[in-house]
Amino acid sequence: MDNNIEKRLQNLKDRLSYARDIFAGKHDDDLSMLEEKLAEFNARASMGELQDPYTDIVSLEDLFSYVESRLEGLITPMDKVRIVRHPQRICLRDILENVYDNFTEVGGQDEHSLDPSMLIARAVITRRRGKKTHTQSVMIIGQEKGHGAEFRNGGSVKPWGNAKAQQYMRVAETEGIPIHAYIFTPGSYPLEDYPGAAQQIARNIYCMAGLRVPVVAVISEGGSGGAEAIGLADKRLMLSHGYYSVISPEGAAAIEGHLKAGERATPELIEHCAEHLHITAQDNLQFGYIDRIIQEPPLGARPNHFEFFRQLRQEVIRATDEVVIQSRGLPGFRNLALSRLRRPDINLDETYLRWGLSSANKNRLVERRQQKYLHFAREAALDKRPFLAKNAAALRDWLSKPWVHLKYDFYRKHQRRIKSMVEEVGSEIDLIKSRLFSPWRKIARLPAKKTQAAELTSLSNWVDDQRRSKWNYLSPRYKIDRTLTCPNSATYGCLDLWGPDLFAEFAGVCSHCGYHFPMEPEWYVKNVFDVDSVYEFNAEIEAGNPLNFPGFDERVAQAKAKTGVKSGCMTFEARIDGIKMVVAMLMGTFRGGSVGAAEGYKFVEAAERAAKKRYPFLAYVHGTAGIRIQEGTHGVIQMPRCTVAVRRYIQAGGLYMVLYDTNSFAGPVASFLGCSPYQFAVRSSNIGFAGPGVIKETTGMDIPPKYHRSYRALSRGHIQAIWDRRQIRANLKQALLTIGGRNLYYR
Repeated sequence: MDNNIEKRLQNLKDRLSYARDIFAGKHDDDLSMLEEKLAEFNARASMGELQDPYTDIVSLEDLFSYVESRLEGLITPMDKVRIVRHPQRICLRDILENVYDNFTEVGGQDEHSLDPSMLIARAVITRRRGKKTHTQSVMIIGQEKGHGAEFRNGGSVKPWGNAKAQQYMRVAETEGIPIHAYIFTPGSYPLEDYPGAAQQIARNIYCMAGLRVPVVAVISEGGSGGAEAIGLADKRLMLSHGYYSVISPEGAAAIEGHLKAGERATPELIEHCAEHLHITAQDNLQFGYIDRIIQEPPLGARPNHFEFFRQLRQEVIRATDEVVIQSRGLPGFRNLALSRLRRPDINLDETYLRWGLSSANKNRLVERRQQKYLHFAREAALDKRPFLAKNAAALRDWLSKPWVHLKYDFYRKHQRRIKSMVEEVGSEIDLIKSRLFSPWRKIARLPAKKTQAAELTSLSNWVDDQRRSKWNYLSPRYKIDRTLTCPNSATYGCLDLWGPDLFAEFAGVCSHCGYHFPMEPEWYVKNVFDVDSVYEFNAEIEAGNPLNFPGFDERVAQAKAKTGVKSGCMTFEARIDGIKMVVAMLMGTFRGGSVGAAEGYKFVEAAERAAKKRYPFLAYVHGTAGIRIQEGTHGVIQMPRCTVAVRRYIQAGGLYMVLYDTNSFAGPVASFLGCSPYQFAVRSSNIGFAGPGVIKETTGMDIPPKYHRSYRALSRGHIQAIWDRRQIRANLKQALLTIGGRNLYYR
């Protein structure tokens, strides 16, 4: 056989091996038939019985293509997961070499500089208009899991890799060039080393929510927070054999099967979870979380599918052009240009469109992006508010808007200016008077007028004269008529604590070492805020089962019956010493405080309410286990969605604070909680991206004891202070008076 036949034969062997890998024992009849035909061809070739080897190899290739096309229609969601994980799958380096005309990798090349699993490149696309050639620059950001998988860490990005991505997003914004993000990750590496996995993902999402350049994302393997770190885009495209999910099917199976350490889920349970998580491109297009599907060859794109790369090039150019057009000009002209751009016969390499945007265009671009995410997943929550009540609230907002603008944007604004001018004039007059009368004071030996210094507030210490024998709310556990042992007794020698004292007078705090026993959400609502000042809103929005995940309706119903609330987020207005504020509380008692469509809906509404009323906004995290996996991408989309709401509130001049308690992990901490400029924690709280079990499973590392404790989060700058539970009210009051945005009603 000549070299050409041998290469084509080896290609067929690779295709057969690939098909066996992705189908994992299924469709054995078809694959065995291909194996027999391949062996027969080899046998005939070795004996020299091939009359026309080129005709025979073409027939064999046609047979392979026919069988692959037939098996394409039988692919399951779990098969697609195996496709994107396969070593033969296309990777980012393949895309750079085949989609763009030239590129230069930047931002670190090895483990000792910056994380190589996050690849950054400056690339160019050459397009023509008539005889004139135009070169357009673009910033490529994406996870690289091929071409040295061990070196690249399988596309699992470490915190400093995401920091590198954020840095070059800012560079692209400065240079005014579009960003193309390629998502090839099973999830971020769950290290809390500086800058911290959760904290850095939160910073990335917050940054992307306000980038003033077009952003296009292409999803192949979108694993939860790792995908969201570079996934908040104007246009999101998805490869037809890719997946986008809140958790891997194996992880979901471990949770659903209640597996212990070392146990493995059955293939049937994994397939079941992959199907019901709705992770495919078709599912996400139906939900509206992606804009378009890029069709791949049968059984997925591999490096030798050059026609696919040509198609991918056209799609990313089209998406970038669409974003630019939608940010420019009059609606009529935009619609005409978009309709022409979407014609299937158009060659975008021959149709040049300038990607530069004016300042007004950039403002429109950011507003469109933010509004897009704010409207995601509304239908996935159960909104039980009466029709009239819902529309009455919208009408009140509409009617109050002119008054709010008049009061805060006009009257208060000019009031501050006038006050500032009066203060400056008064200071000048005082200076002149001082200089005029200073000689007479020296002669008459007049003592200078003494002014009493204003008393500064400070964080108060817990001392005996501040102890309260009666709180507004007592934990039901104060009725425990026995002693309890502090978990730190072996280390600090704490004496046993009597239940009625511990959960009543001591507020669940060890009187010796200060260890905080967990308390109910009601304790904080009743004891932190002014009596009878709490007004809950949107209580009718309920957690549901938008994916119809088997058996989940019963579990949600049990959580509602057990806790007496309808979701894991309670939103309310309250006061602290008369200062009004909006609070969104994630309650660890409701399915671990996990966040789904309902919780995200309520959080966004709370942020918008705080912005309209010019109130401070507090996110109190009684506890959160992360994103609710049974809601799939309906849950994970709350990460960028809520972050957009928070960014809009902060930029409007509000004060957004986060207070962590008990256990706070995963998606919420890596997005809308972690992006706050003011984050605090109650003592004995745990904060991080992933729990010890997940870190052990994904990295193989045993983390040190107390790895997620609040003082570690303080040491790496994730939080700004640690508070005693009994001092939350005093510390919050001080924070309200000393920090905050320019647009608060009481400023």
